[in-house]
Amino acid sequence: MRLVPALALAAAAGLLTRLAFPAPAWWPLAVVGVALWAVASAGRSWRAGAVLGLVYGLAFFVPLLHWSGVYVGAFPWIALSVLQASYLALLGALLPTAMRLHPALAAPTVAAAWVGQEALRDRTPYGGFPWGRLAFSQADSPLGSLAALGGAPLVTFGVALAGALTAVALLHLAPNTKRLGGRRSRGLASSLAAAVGALSVVGAGLLVPLPTDGRAVQVAGIQGNVPKAGLDFNAERRAVLDNHARVTERLAAEVAAGRATKPQVVIWPENASDLDPFRQADARRVIDRAVDAIGVPTLVGAVLRRTDGRLTNASIAWTPGEGPGKVYAKRHPVPFGEYIPNREFFRRISSQVDLVSRDFAPGNAVGRIDLGPARLGVAICFEVAYDDLLRDTVRAGADLLVVQTNNATFGFTDEAVQQLAMSRLRAIEHGRSVAHVSTVGVSALIAPDGEVLTSSTLFTPATLQAALPLRTTLTVADRVGAWPEAVLTGSALLMLGASWGLRLRRQRADRLRGHPAFSAGSHELTEAR
Repeated sequence: MRLVPALALAAAAGLLTRLAFPAPAWWPLAVVGVALWAVASAGRSWRAGAVLGLVYGLAFFVPLLHWSGVYVGAFPWIALSVLQASYLALLGALLPTAMRLHPALAAPTVAAAWVGQEALRDRTPYGGFPWGRLAFSQADSPLGSLAALGGAPLVTFGVALAGALTAVALLHLAPNTKRLGGRRSRGLASSLAAAVGALSVVGAGLLVPLPTDGRAVQVAGIQGNVPKAGLDFNAERRAVLDNHARVTERLAAEVAAGRATKPQVVIWPENASDLDPFRQADARRVIDRAVDAIGVPTLVGAVLRRTDGRLTNASIAWTPGEGPGKVYAKRHPVPFGEYIPNREFFRRISSQVDLVSRDFAPGNAVGRIDLGPARLGVAICFEVAYDDLLRDTVRAGADLLVVQTNNATFGFTDEAVQQLAMSRLRAIEHGRSVAHVSTVGVSALIAPDGEVLTSSTLFTPATLQAALPLRTTLTVADRVGAWPEAVLTGSALLMLGASWGLRLRRQRADRLRGHPAFSAGSHELTEAR
């Protein structure tokens, strides 16, 4: 394949991978996208591989992250997409080397290298940005079940392995493998073996048990809505708080009338109160009134003001008749969304950084909060994308996971459903029910096997109720932690390093054969014979 068709194939592969994510969430296309990119990269130099990787990355991330520029313009959206695509360019530089390995090693090396790329992207820069991991496209796939064994890294490995095996199958059908009858037979046999391997990887998740038993707790999620979508969703901050209080009080009235089941736990979303209830008496009165009306412990998302002028994105356990209790402070604020790193430098690039007028400070405690009969493991908004944050809560004893989020600043885009897919995968990974509650939607209550039991639509007030099982058993993924990611990344580096070493030895030997002294010595030896 010439370079121009290869570039077109890489771009098509990126677009197909995007379609594997919500919406439309056609998960098999993630495998197809990986396969086509690997085919385009086979036989290339590392430089050509990097270019193909960049093209694939841009075709993938630009449409995937469109939501990031819906209200702030194209520059942040394109800059973020280019940054994320650069990691795939790095992976693209490695793919040709991986694809030169023996067929039995090529596909696992590609898959392990993909895990390593995501590990790097998840951590750099400024704490990383894990959006767009292959695993997050697989909540409806058999491959998603692998999360219970090795977390999101193992799911990514499975997707990339199935894709790379598909690429090996396609390459064995290439014309240069069909010149002779024997060669053709070997090519067809190898292709068939690789294809069967790909199907086996995809189906392997069907063998992973996903228990859903446990003592049930009645959970209610409150989606109060905001006055309007956009960056100034909280321009009428009291209105946002009042909306959530009103929906809660409406549920209390429905319970009193016998038209709704009384919950045991109520969850409000992130930023349900942008007024600090510890500093503003009117905000506290509103929350007290709503929580007393429903009469059960409620988790309230609020923005707190610190004495140093910074803010805290917090979750507060609120008890009827008692008021606020334990507070969880978001451990991983979003760079350029909740705080501006190196503000003076980035202000020279774009004045839009000052849309974030005050920085949020990070918390340092694990998000484990007792709320009535449940021990909650809390993640706020984008924290659901980071492997360690919810895992820490489960290891600390959480039996129900809560993801509080605010999607108002992304309008009617796919950001909300992309984030919901992450919560579904976390349910499988940790064997825990998840209450995923947003100010504006999409909210959902999720069973431990990732099934959505009930959900809402965007920008409508809603109450979600379901009986969610509480589970305390640790999954294999909880026990092994980050080891699968580390082992897979290390194995990729080992295989690629060994391949480079062998190639350098061959090149050195070839140069020696071409040296005049070597040629003369070979001629004399031939004459003597």
